[in-house]
Amino acid sequence: MKQTKQLSEPLSGWLAQQPLQPLFLKLLDLCDVAALYIVDRDQQVIHWSRGAEQLSGLNAEDVTGKPCLQEYVITEGGDHQKQLIKLVQADGHEIELNKMTHVLHDQEGVFYGGLGLLLPASEQSENMPLPKDSSAMPESGKQGFQGLLSRSPAMQAVFQIIQNAAETEATVLVRGESGSGKELVAKAIHDLSVRRNAPFLAINCAALSSSLLDSELFGHVRGAFTGAIKDHSGLFQRAHGGTLFLDEVAELPLELQAKLLRVIQERNYIPVGGDRSIDVDVRIVAATHRSLREEVKNGRFREDLMYRLRVVPIFIPPLRERREDISLLIWHFIQQHNAANFRQIEKIDPQAMRALLDYAWPGNIRELHNVVEYAFAVGRGTTLRCSELPPEFREARTVGSQTVQNSPLSAAEESAAIRQALEQSNGRVTQAARSLGMSRATFWRKRKSYGV
Repeated sequence: MKQTKQLSEPLSGWLAQQPLQPLFLKLLDLCDVAALYIVDRDQQVIHWSRGAEQLSGLNAEDVTGKPCLQEYVITEGGDHQKQLIKLVQADGHEIELNKMTHVLHDQEGVFYGGLGLLLPASEQSENMPLPKDSSAMPESGKQGFQGLLSRSPAMQAVFQIIQNAAETEATVLVRGESGSGKELVAKAIHDLSVRRNAPFLAINCAALSSSLLDSELFGHVRGAFTGAIKDHSGLFQRAHGGTLFLDEVAELPLELQAKLLRVIQERNYIPVGGDRSIDVDVRIVAATHRSLREEVKNGRFREDLMYRLRVVPIFIPPLRERREDISLLIWHFIQQHNAANFRQIEKIDPQAMRALLDYAWPGNIRELHNVVEYAFAVGRGTTLRCSELPPEFREARTVGSQTVQNSPLSAAEESAAIRQALEQSNGRVTQAARSLGMSRATFWRKRKSYGV
């Protein structure tokens, strides 16, 4: 069940003494001048205020009890969403509106509809702002942190380490698989630190040869080598006062590891072909998908540099170990692509969602984003279907039942699958159970066991 804003103690006690239905009706009456509307889980309009009538040009009696127009749809993935929409009024006049939405859930956490608020695009939205993703440490239950999205308790712990590390000048080593968001972690540390107004620069240490990497990191002077026709400022010099992100630092050649160690210890370096040192003030955040301890054992990495880099180690769990984030991230990327107005996805077919939840995601979040982009490119309509997923997903489903039986889902994965099936079936238990290959009785038992 989704977390809502915590009520103050006086308000909570006061509400406990109130008959809530009459109170809610009075609030609707009080807000009638605002362009407020409500849709149910089937996107039927159940309330259309006088303010919504005036702003949209649509009469309440003409829209209430009927499916809402595409522009007013509020989906499960649209919580706290702000969207610019264009409407043509009855007189042919076109207007632009800001639509802000809030998703509603019933007592069991099942999608129940949503509230929509319309404001003229020219009107300052600060008058009635949407709740923002926290730019500081998120409270329990919040899903967004500095561009990182997660419901996982393991990632909430990562968010806390990021927040704490950002308040220091300590060197940070981020470890995680390819596509897991290591650069986002580095950027979050920079943006939360006192260096936020200085440069944040990044380089992939595996992408360049040793000589090019040396020049790119530390710069060179004119005449240092053939083609060096002028002085070149390296990344360390350009990042002065800010943060330098060294991705795939385990791939750094041994000769450059010595120069990096000097920069960290002495805060100065000598450019390629130079004869004088340059002082520099740069915070280093490094990242790797390898174990630096193993690299040290194998003689490929300096032990003294490893200790200098991993003052604060941060490990990002792979996506397969935090299945509860899959649907959250899918809807996040769907919303991004919906904003392009090429195709609007409002639902995910339960079989497609099961395929997405079952997948191992070796490419992590980057691969998930690519899969959503693929679906937008090859499919049409408002529902994302299995046929719109890349071939590897359809091949996996061909042997799906046998695979699932031989490799049962963990409790967290099964709980996430049940929750998502309920969301996609709009709370219809029989349909949700069928999509997961369970009987209704088994579905109810597991749902009760997991507290879904």
